[in-house]
Amino acid sequence: MQPLQNDRLLKALLREPVDVTPVWMMRQAGRYLPEYRKVRTQAGSFMDLCTNPELACEVTLQPVERFPLDAAILFSDILTIPDAMGLGLYFEEGEGPRFSNPVRSETDVDALPVPDPEDELRYVMDAVRLIRRVLDNRLPLIGFSGSPWTLATYMVEGAATKTFSRVKAMLYNEPLVLHRLLDTLAQSVTAYLNAQIAAGAQTVMIFDTWGGVLTPPDYTEFSLQYMQQIVSGLVREAEGRKVPVILFTKGGCQWLEAMADTGCDALGIDWSTDLADARRRVGDRVALQGNLDPAVLYSDPDIIRDKVAGVLGAFGKGTGHVFNLGHGINPDVDPEHAGVLVNAVHEFSAQYHN
Repeated sequence: MQPLQNDRLLKALLREPVDVTPVWMMRQAGRYLPEYRKVRTQAGSFMDLCTNPELACEVTLQPVERFPLDAAILFSDILTIPDAMGLGLYFEEGEGPRFSNPVRSETDVDALPVPDPEDELRYVMDAVRLIRRVLDNRLPLIGFSGSPWTLATYMVEGAATKTFSRVKAMLYNEPLVLHRLLDTLAQSVTAYLNAQIAAGAQTVMIFDTWGGVLTPPDYTEFSLQYMQQIVSGLVREAEGRKVPVILFTKGGCQWLEAMADTGCDALGIDWSTDLADARRRVGDRVALQGNLDPAVLYSDPDIIRDKVAGVLGAFGKGTGHVFNLGHGINPDVDPEHAGVLVNAVHEFSAQYHN
């Protein structure tokens, strides 16, 4: 296998020296790019785009063709696993994801299969293989999945929610049923991510988008425990090099130490956490990824550059930092502002790596 032309991301995730801080953006392939919107229209629907490997490859590569990013991230959706379980995923315009067959009972949980990643989710693996081929070792490819808890919230609620009333009712009234659901999901996510690694993903990230809505003891029992199970079951070396694992719990700053104890290689940090404080708390156990407020990209270029410098300064000297937003880029951001961010990271970060 040929060496990567740009391996800053993989080195930083493993806390190895780099020349400048690597940068990528959550949701970097998405609605803020006019070229993405064109392909999305061509595809016909969001799910048609996700399930077409050629189009998924095209939109994965759009941001890395436009900006000097240090990684590509697979274009897909966190809800592919529940869809492959037979829940009937669809998207209402302006209202987000919905399931035709939500999980509401013990019988529903018992009926759930663990999908075969090379069968029901083959379109994802085909996209990974195609993206790697087209990237031709220019940049690393990030694979990903939702966390079991986050997937369960959508599966039980049947749609996006602000109250989490159904899934929390299950948590408190039928905890054993929820644990069985989460265990099935942990098995499914482990198989799914390992298949992405086998297909060519060079690092993987687990998105625990809704872990922050849990109480501390419930987070440990119903979210972190299952991410730990996944981390323990992942392939950690492929193509002769380590495969770093990133955990990200939005709103999870109070649990950074416990997250670092899972054996992951890096933690995603949202914008509500001081990066310097996060670094002090986890020490050199893991790398940190983040954490510019996505709303900064609405501001003038000089302000964006200033805020980028602030995040870099908060982490300080040394390796183990991957620059990112504290959550996904918003769809109405000016793409030129994203370019300002990427260039500023490379320009300002060299001083921290000499």
